[in-house]
Amino acid sequence: MTTPPDDRSFRREMATAYRSGWHFIDLVTAIPHPGDSLMVTVFGEPVVVTRDEEEDVRAYRCLRKPRGAPQPVRCAIRYGMIFVNLDQRDHRLTDPVEPDLRTISATPRSA
Repeated sequence: MTTPPDDRSFRREMATAYRSGWHFIDLVTAIPHPGDSLMVTVFGEPVVVTRDEEEDVRAYRCLRKPRGAPQPVRCAIRYGMIFVNLDQRDHRLTDPVEPDLRTISATPRSA
């Protein structure tokens, strides 16, 4: 017989397993004009997705603390869909990698 998970273990699992990935929010057409915004809840956290004056789509985490400033959230648009990532860790490389200047020619297998 299995027991249902308690709330603490559920939150820990959500934080470690699911928050670090990219999550679909909506289509870009949901916020077509500058100043339009969309509020969604991602894993229990309110997130506001808005289109700024330069037509860029940005996402912010709404803090529940009084007078807390919204925190920017990583946001990406792929194929007309808005994705956000709530993970706050820095995923950039610490040392820039030198580009490989060799030319690689490849032929598709179907050719």
